[in-house]
This record gives sequence, structure tokens and C-alpha cells, in this order.
Amino acid sequence: MSAAHPSGRSVLRGSVEGQRARVALGTLLASGHQIGEALVPTLIGVVIDRAVTGSDSGALVLWLAVLAAVYTGLALSFRIGARSGELAAVRAEHTLRVTLVRRVLSPGGGTEQGRLPGALASIATEDAKRVGAVNLALTLGFSSLVGITTCAVVLLSTSVALGLVVLVGTPVLLWLGHLLSKPLESRSEAEQDRAAHASAIAADLVTGLRILKGIGGEPAAIERYRATSRDSLRATLRAARAQAFQSGMVLALTGCLIAAVALVGGRLAAQGSISLGQLVSAVGLALFLVGPLEVLAWVNAELAQGRASATRIAEVLATAPAVTAGGTPLPQPVRGAVRLAGVRHGGLCDIDLDVAPGELVGVVTTDPAHAADLLRCLSRRGDPDAGSVELDGVPLRDLDPAEIRTAILVAEHDADLFEGTILGNVTAAAPGTSAPEAAMTAAGVTQVSETLPDGEHTAVSERGRSLSGGQRQRVALARALAADRPVLVVHEPTTAIDTVTEARIASGIRELRKGRTTLLVTTSPALLSVTDRVLLIHDGRVTDTAPHADLVRRHEIYRAAVLA
Repeated sequence: MSAAHPSGRSVLRGSVEGQRARVALGTLLASGHQIGEALVPTLIGVVIDRAVTGSDSGALVLWLAVLAAVYTGLALSFRIGARSGELAAVRAEHTLRVTLVRRVLSPGGGTEQGRLPGALASIATEDAKRVGAVNLALTLGFSSLVGITTCAVVLLSTSVALGLVVLVGTPVLLWLGHLLSKPLESRSEAEQDRAAHASAIAADLVTGLRILKGIGGEPAAIERYRATSRDSLRATLRAARAQAFQSGMVLALTGCLIAAVALVGGRLAAQGSISLGQLVSAVGLALFLVGPLEVLAWVNAELAQGRASATRIAEVLATAPAVTAGGTPLPQPVRGAVRLAGVRHGGLCDIDLDVAPGELVGVVTTDPAHAADLLRCLSRRGDPDAGSVELDGVPLRDLDPAEIRTAILVAEHDADLFEGTILGNVTAAAPGTSAPEAAMTAAGVTQVSETLPDGEHTAVSERGRSLSGGQRQRVALARALAADRPVLVVHEPTTAIDTVTEARIASGIRELRKGRTTLLVTTSPALLSVTDRVLLIHDGRVTDTAPHADLVRRHEIYRAAVLA
């Protein structure tokens, strides 16, 4: 991980600093609660010595009133302090989640490399929640230390020996608790990794469920998920055992400290060094120590898990972008001239292509992987290994990826729809579009909406699963057309559409995109027939460029690609 990027500790620190005021307020009020809790057994001892032993009714009423006031104060301070700590945790979690989503959706990309979408979702939810919880842990941890300190001061004022037992025993207990949390930290990180992988596999299987059923692959998919789930379960059990061991050991050590306080206090009372009320106070304070010490054990566990989750978050935030923003401004106005010069990327070798502004060009690749490489370069999701891709004479590598998106839209073949309505999906890339009807007509969506109960306002489920494959393709194409970018690149938009409708869509695209640059990366004869010319890429190289009809006559490989 580069030093310029955040570490796990810096993520933890940042999540606290962002909520510093709430953490401070919560700590102050929770500390007041702990001080009040520590004063309760002290006041009970005073009541015994000054009112009960001396049979003074007036003093009894007075000190009971003081005790009631302390109870009221500590109850209010706990309620408000805990609320402030919870708010700090939730706010930090939200901030981390937004930061992660912003990084994942950054035009520079990069975070998706080597990670399934489900893993990123797990990091943005569970890990962000654990790191946010550090704010509450710190609030309660600091207040517990204040409570322990108050207890020690009271015991010191009663007896130096009692105070020293607490002052010496507490740091030793905290140190041992920290050592015991080390295995929990590593096992918690492994637990989150396995859980994220299991979530990613589950999301992947659900997405491809229809395909799995079609090919009869359910048993293999179930076995794959079962194995992943077992790994996740084993990691979770290891983390749970580590947490149980840590909690049990800290609880046992806490009991030893309390027993030591009670033993020393009892000996002092037997020797007459302290009064009966002071003995009662000492035993009460020893019992009070159970609460703060258990909280500190919980805080140690939360910090261990928080550090593990912070490391995972930092790895995502530290991921280098796939492409970096250049300093050259986008040409204004964008004419739409696209040029590829000597491009080498993936399987592409020395690709040269000049597309004039307003030209409609088809691209046929005999290898689907080469089409994916071309789309990656045109959308600048990756820069060519050699050569350049230019827009109006400016290399894309010199432009900001976010600005490129406003000029070039690359509509992938597997573009997903969003949950909402058909109309909402069509206007998603251009919210201000007042008349998307032309795009919907050109893509054949109008014909689809006429057959649906609520027309263009028909609800669409997640990823558009409530629509057929052909319907999803039409809506996705209409969305790309409605965006009205100067340059539009469309990849296989009609593979699930019948030939008659496909021919109408081809004419609609040509009519709607007249005067604007359009590249159709496809093997569809209907779409290629309406282009001005077609570029044939075979074995990663440009083989020929000519109108569709000429290529059909001249090349056997072209006929095999588009007519087979």
C-alpha cells in the first residue's frame, strides 16, 4: 500500500476526527455517568456512617436526597451521552460508506479489479459499520477510564492500599486485554474476507440464476456456494472462539482484581483502619469496577475488529485508478471526430481508424474479446498499451475521464437496467430530457410499452428482470440514444430482438443519430446495412473497411461473422 494512501489506522483516525464534537460530548456526558456510578457506593457508605450508625434521621433524609439527585444526573447523562456516541458511530459509518461509493464509482475506476461486486458491497456495509462503531467504543472506553480513575481516587482517600490495588491492577488488566485482542484482530479480518467472498458468490449466482437453470448448472453452483459458505463459517467460528476466549480471560482477570480489592478492604476493616461504611463503599466500588472493566474488554474487541475492517476499507480507497485525469480541457464544442492511431491493447494490434464527425460506422470483430478491448479504449476504462485514441484531435489520455463521459457514451451489450419505471430508465442518463419519445420510438420501446399495463410507467424490477431479454435491450438502447452524446458507441444492442424489429431499430438509429458520430460494434446484418461503412477486425488487425455489401462480397471471414 502506497504511503500516499490511507492506512487502516488513518481510516480509524479519520472516522473519529470527522465526528470529534459528538465523540467529545458523548465522552463528557458518559464520563459524568461513570462518576455518578462511582459516587453511589461512596454515598451509601456515608449514609451508613453518618445516619444509620448514629441514628440521625435528618442526616439520613439529607443524604438520601443527595443520592437521589446523583441517580437522576447519572441517568440523564447516560441517556444523552449514549445517544451522542451512537450518532457519532452512525454518522461516521455513513461518511465512510459515501466515500467508498464515491471511490468505486470514480470515473478513473480500478476498484473492481480482482474484487467481485458483492465483496465491495460487504466492505461498504459491514466494514464501514464496524469502523463507525469505533466512535461509540471510544466514547464508552474513555468514560470507563474516568469511572475507574474516580473509583481509585475515592479508594485512595479511604486507604492508600486500596487505591494502589486499583491503580496498579487496572493498567496490567488493560495491557493483558490488549494482548488477548491480537488473535481476534487477525481472525476478524479473515472472517470479513470470507464473508465478503461468500456474499459476492451469492450475488453472482443470483444474477446468473436464469442461465444456470437453462444449462442445468444448479448442482455445480450449489456446491460452489456450499464450499464458500463453509469457509466463511469456519472463519466466523474461529473469530467467535477468539472473541469468547478474550472475553472470558478478561472477565476472569477482572474477578481477580475485584477479589483483591475486597480482600484488602476486609483486612483493613478487621484491623479497624476503616469504618463499616467505608468497607461497604469499598466492596460496592469493587463491584462497580465490573462494569467499566467489561466495557474496556468490549472496547478492545471493537478496536481489534475496527482495525481489521479499516484495513480492508483502506485497501479499496488506496487502489490506484485504472486511468488518471489529464489536464487538457475537453474541446468545445465537441465535433465528434474519433481517431485511433496504432492502438495496441489486449488482442488489438496497430488499429487505425478515422471516423469523421456525423459518420455512422460499423465495426465487426471476429473475436468478441477484441470488441471488448476496443470498447475499453473508447470509453477510457483503460489506456492503450501503445498508440492513441483521440477525440477532435485531443488524446483521450490527456482528458479527464469524467469529461469524456459527457462527450462519448459507450453502451455495453450487458448494460443493466435500474429498479424504477421504463421511462425512468430511458431518461436516467439525461434527467433533463423533456421529450424522450424519439429515442423510445427509435429503439422500439414505444412498441413494448403499448403492450404493458402501465405503458412507459410500468415498474421495472432490479436489473430489469421483470422484462424479457429483448425488452431490456430496447430500453437500454433507448437510454443510450436519449443521452444524446456527440459520440455514441453501441455494442450488440439487438441480439435478443427479432429480425423485423431489428430492421426498424436500425433505421431508427440512423435517423435519430443523423449528424452525430455513431459506432455500431456488432455482427448484425440489419444494423451494419444502414452504416456508411464497416471496419473489419480479424486476428486483432484491421483487415478491410468498406460498405457492408462490399465486404459481404469480398471476404469469406466477414460473411462467416455476420451471416452465419
